Amino acid sequence: MKILLLITGLGLGGAEKVVTSLADQLFVAGHQVKIAYLRGEIEVQPQHPEIELIQLGLNSLANFSHSAQRFAQIMQQFQPDVVHAHMFHAILFARLLRRSAQIPYLICTAHSKVIGGKARQWLYRMTDRYSDVNTNVSQEATDFFIAQKAFGAAKSTAVSNGIDTQKFQFSASARQQLRSQFGFSDDTPVLIAVGRLMQAKDYPNLIQAFRLLQQTQPKAQLLIVGDGVQRAELEQQVQQLNLADQIHFLGVRHDVAELLSAADLFVLSSAWEGFGLVVAEAMSCERVVVATDCGGVKEVLGEPEWLVPPQNAEMLSKKLVQALQLSIEQKAQLGQQHRQRIQQHYSMQSMLQQWLALYHLSTERTAS
Repeated sequence: MKILLLITGLGLGGAEKVVTSLADQLFVAGHQVKIAYLRGEIEVQPQHPEIELIQLGLNSLANFSHSAQRFAQIMQQFQPDVVHAHMFHAILFARLLRRSAQIPYLICTAHSKVIGGKARQWLYRMTDRYSDVNTNVSQEATDFFIAQKAFGAAKSTAVSNGIDTQKFQFSASARQQLRSQFGFSDDTPVLIAVGRLMQAKDYPNLIQAFRLLQQTQPKAQLLIVGDGVQRAELEQQVQQLNLADQIHFLGVRHDVAELLSAADLFVLSSAWEGFGLVVAEAMSCERVVVATDCGGVKEVLGEPEWLVPPQNAEMLSKKLVQALQLSIEQKAQLGQQHRQRIQQHYSMQSMLQQWLALYHLSTERTAS
């Protein structure tokens, strides 16, 4: 089968990681796959260099005609059985070109419960007839899009993201090595948060929660992995709270699985999420997880005990203290349960099979 994956960009985000991982899985399974992206630099890409990455150059509306012609050429040359569009701008682009580019079958995937305002809601609604299948990354997000009439109910479903459980697994050697590099002892309580430094992730909430945590856990350390527009603002907040020796901004890292192993506890402080990919990655690494109850996180975690309301630093801090007070045996047992849950419900193979089932609907329709 020929599959064209279309995405807004290939920056360092959860959706981008999912799309490139999906491309790898499809390629290994014997399918022909290409990735087209609207704009931006390549910051994440598939492991297999045979998978072609094609930029459409849609940097502004002035370039729309050129980008549309480029897309039509790709369609004519590659002749995919399915076009699978990810994220709002790519979805809108594909829907608008459904007829002129002769897209045979179009699947549109949103990656968040957040629609993005009334204008986007209206555009989703007005172009919905041009997609064959709509999906979102959690049942809650899918139901919300349907309730807001951004997705038509009859052709919408939830498809969860998948985790590479071989890549994301606990490593005792990585834990020891990284703790040594950071100067942490074996009994230092280490928390970790992973994600872009942006409004959705609500790092100010996490920093305030960590400040409260310090009252009972003065030896605790916090690693923040990621970069973004709020970095300077967050670093200033940390300085003002005199926490620069306890909170460490690591920037973009490519050893996230190893860093997760080095930590005792993963924390997600987001105000909103789609699926919560990093939660699943932390669970796959057998980490204890404390998270805000947003988006599909509750579906992934499956443990309401470790969820707190968004934007509530006091409750987040209390839950972090509770998690750190677990015994070594309790943490290990909870971590093992987390990994088993990911292996059973959120593996890469499980995600691949769900997508292939939807892709094969295109051939069934052609045959009929």
